[in-house]
Amino acid sequence: MARTKPRPEAAREQALEPLRTRCPTCGHAMWADYANYRSVTTLKGVVRLRLKVRRCANPFCERFHKPYRPEAEGAWALPEQEFGLDVIALVGALRYREHRSVPEIHQSLRHRGVAVCERTVTNLLDRYDELVAVSLASERRLQQVVADQGRVILAIDGLQPDVGHEVLWVIRDCLSGEVLLARSLLSATQEDLRLLLGEVKRALAVPVLGVVSDGQRSIRKAVAKVLPGIPHQLCQFHYLREAARPIWEADRHAKKELKKRVRGVRPIERKAEGRSDAEAGVVRGYCAAVRSAITDDGRPPLAASGLKLEGRLTAIRGSLDRVAAKGGSRRSSGG
Repeated sequence: MARTKPRPEAAREQALEPLRTRCPTCGHAMWADYANYRSVTTLKGVVRLRLKVRRCANPFCERFHKPYRPEAEGAWALPEQEFGLDVIALVGALRYREHRSVPEIHQSLRHRGVAVCERTVTNLLDRYDELVAVSLASERRLQQVVADQGRVILAIDGLQPDVGHEVLWVIRDCLSGEVLLARSLLSATQEDLRLLLGEVKRALAVPVLGVVSDGQRSIRKAVAKVLPGIPHQLCQFHYLREAARPIWEADRHAKKELKKRVRGVRPIERKAEGRSDAEAGVVRGYCAAVRSAITDDGRPPLAASGLKLEGRLTAIRGSLDRVAAKGGSRRSSGG
């Protein structure tokens, strides 16, 4: 579909020149021949790049008259792409680290002033996945990671931002912490995961001593198929989460009951609206503290949200009691 709105004008211009002045093939001088222009949309606005292009003047060179573009161009954007690498990196971070949906990423970019349509966000996610796959696919890199330790313990997990969308599967080495493979899959069948594990196994020149994952059936079957006889353990986080489930349920119920007792914050805030006196400022401060305590959730089983909320509300109540006591003593002394 054609663009329905004009592209924003560039806020500034950046000139780029090739660092190399001699042909990388024959060593002959490369003369500045012409300049190209391209606009790149970054998180800081649209930048117009002025690219000085050189060409080898040696007629016997295989690169004769072939354009040599500035090396720094690749740090701005991918070839034939209008969005900068910083935009692609942010899109990937919002998707896989913060588990945002495509519409949410679109709104976040628009809030930052990036003119982009929702369909383009999906395309940028594809570019991000391709960059991750390229950076992790080098067998030489894998060999360097595991060469010194002589063994690996694999951890495999899938990150799914939205139900029904593609899942980013990550396989990493627990000993070095390095990611060995990352790839998006539309499904997570035993065969899909078997191919991923097989690819990592073939790339490694050291033995796999163990595998850590959650209890997903397709993962267990894929590991048994590709790495027969290798110990396969449920990861500690999932193990603790399952073991602590009864405690977590009780903690969640306690938090629910505590939140019922502080639902009257909004009416108190309304009474302080439009006031600039010291008392109104104190009231708004305590209301903000209560709201912060309610919304600050922990991640079970490593953090008990109910206990945290109880501790913070107790501290707020203690502060209010001290303020009330000071106010009472001042009134009695003044009377």
